[in-house]
Amino acid sequence: MLEGDLHKIAPETTGGDEETALRFTRTLSKHGLKLERDHTHTLQVNLGLLCNQNCRHCHLDAGPGRKEVITPETAEEVVAFAERYHFSTIDITGGAPELNSSIEDLIRRLSPLTERLMIRSNLSVLNDGKRDRLMDLLRSHRVVIIASLPSLNRSQTESQRGEGIFTTTIEALRKLIALGYGSKVSGLELNLVSNPTGAFLPSSQEQTEKRFHQVLEKRYGIVFNNLFTFANVPLGRFRSWLIRSGNYRQYMEQLITKFNPRAIDGVMCRTLVSVSWGGFLHDCDFNIAAGMYMGNRKIHVSEMTGPPEEGKLIATAEHCYACATGSGFT
Repeated sequence: MLEGDLHKIAPETTGGDEETALRFTRTLSKHGLKLERDHTHTLQVNLGLLCNQNCRHCHLDAGPGRKEVITPETAEEVVAFAERYHFSTIDITGGAPELNSSIEDLIRRLSPLTERLMIRSNLSVLNDGKRDRLMDLLRSHRVVIIASLPSLNRSQTESQRGEGIFTTTIEALRKLIALGYGSKVSGLELNLVSNPTGAFLPSSQEQTEKRFHQVLEKRYGIVFNNLFTFANVPLGRFRSWLIRSGNYRQYMEQLITKFNPRAIDGVMCRTLVSVSWGGFLHDCDFNIAAGMYMGNRKIHVSEMTGPPEEGKLIATAEHCYACATGSGFT
């Protein structure tokens, strides 16, 4: 427990100011650690803030009214970057990336360039009656689906994501199962992500995964490959909710108290580069939300002739505690 840091927590601080950046850096130093880039093997592409939901836990403040989306020109630059440098994994995220007009073209063009193409989905958008062709495309290119399902409890899920979302989500999962996803025989990988629905940290991943497997298969006939539990990151809409509800300090105290130095080796920012909808490079998707560029330098994807340089310091701030809590955020 880092007693010296707890009294300094203030709701009015922002993710990118100097004091909060130094706070996390001091924590690393106390453990003899530095957060530096390793070999980059993952390209993450955020297609923008447009989403069909207004989830309370969203670190990006994404939603139906957002206009910030990747343009076809920037999408072209992303493909060119993937062609110049081989990434073993390419991760497409948002918002709801399924809503972007470039999504089908990106899947077709990025799939041959990597061993593992992933898309992060809130699931409900796949069940809006307009995505059957997209789901067929995901299957044909064997795209790994990372799907959000906060809770097995209907009321908890809907308190976070909106009324009626639980049923829509279950139906979307059933459609994916009908396509062969989640089956060990088909090899079509379907992974679930469960985030807490309030100002607390996730339960044991092993126990939660076991319970999700049992309940989803018994009640709904749904199977999946893996489940990951992650702490919500105190940025965007989730941070605003924490402050409004008076939970910000308590939540940050939990994150700081549960800091796990062993998680630093596996955090995603060490081996990932994240491209925003504007085409600029960041150390991770959370740093996009915080307005922090890769290595604190504003670099456009079109300028990159190769991967980010190994050994460079990663831009950090107070929100980084969420990735270094418990088993980490990979």
